[in-house]
Amino acid sequence: MEKFEVNILGCGSALPTMRHQMTSQVVNLREKLFMIDCAEGTQLQMRRQNLSFSRLGHVFISHLHGDHCLGLTGMISTFSLLGRVAPLHIYSPGDDLERLLRPHLDFFCHGISFDVIFHSFSPCQSEVIYDDRTVSVRTLPLRHRMPCCGFLFSEKPTLPHIRREMIDFLKIPYYAINAIKSGAGWTDVDGREWKHEELVFAADAPRRYAYCSDTMPVDGNIPLLEDVDVLFHEATFSNDAASRAKETGHSTAAQAAEMAKKCHAKRLIIGHFSSRYPDETVLKDEASLIFPHVVLAKEGLKIEV
Repeated sequence: MEKFEVNILGCGSALPTMRHQMTSQVVNLREKLFMIDCAEGTQLQMRRQNLSFSRLGHVFISHLHGDHCLGLTGMISTFSLLGRVAPLHIYSPGDDLERLLRPHLDFFCHGISFDVIFHSFSPCQSEVIYDDRTVSVRTLPLRHRMPCCGFLFSEKPTLPHIRREMIDFLKIPYYAINAIKSGAGWTDVDGREWKHEELVFAADAPRRYAYCSDTMPVDGNIPLLEDVDVLFHEATFSNDAASRAKETGHSTAAQAAEMAKKCHAKRLIIGHFSSRYPDETVLKDEASLIFPHVVLAKEGLKIEV
């Protein structure tokens, strides 16, 4: 299977600890990198995890709290110092990010070597905001103290695989393989026609990854997340702090697990931990009582989707 990997750069909430960096992730899909949120120190985490700066072309910002976007100016400055020429696309709810960040770029990154292109979207509805031949990215409206969206990465279906034994048996030339994958049949040297279905087998099912942070549970997203391969859902608090979670627009570990259960996710990653928990195992234990396939986020974690 082609690579579809999630790299956790930071999984802590707004108060950093010695254990965790603040929020950022990189999705690696077939060696094309997409960043979700960009907290302070994100570029250092990319270095530590040997993620290529040059392959990062798109950054998706969930909301404008500082622990999700204050790493942008420093990262953009570094890209310019390294001589980047490819444009960088940044997506965020509404127009406020460009209004706030442009003066910083004009002052601290004056004369940068590439274009920074801002794309705004509505935080109130789900829509596709990025689409290419391998992946689409859809927004997931969330409930927080300010406009906020999650993101659903959906891999595009690939062509079926041609059967190796049929290539050898029928002596199919290399130039004909893509045509057969695309639906053509083949006529052998004796004039017999072989149907497309006899020559190929189905490709792997397209995979999906969903990111939901910062937010209270949003049942309206369940149809969009049905059967998602990997769901990242914030679990800032445990159930004994449920009132604090509601007050601050966050979720408990149990609520994150309920979301995974309702949408029939295959795996759940929980993160965005409050610094009040010296050992996040208590959050995993709480979630595991409801949904069995739970992973605690941590810096350096790589998840194959």
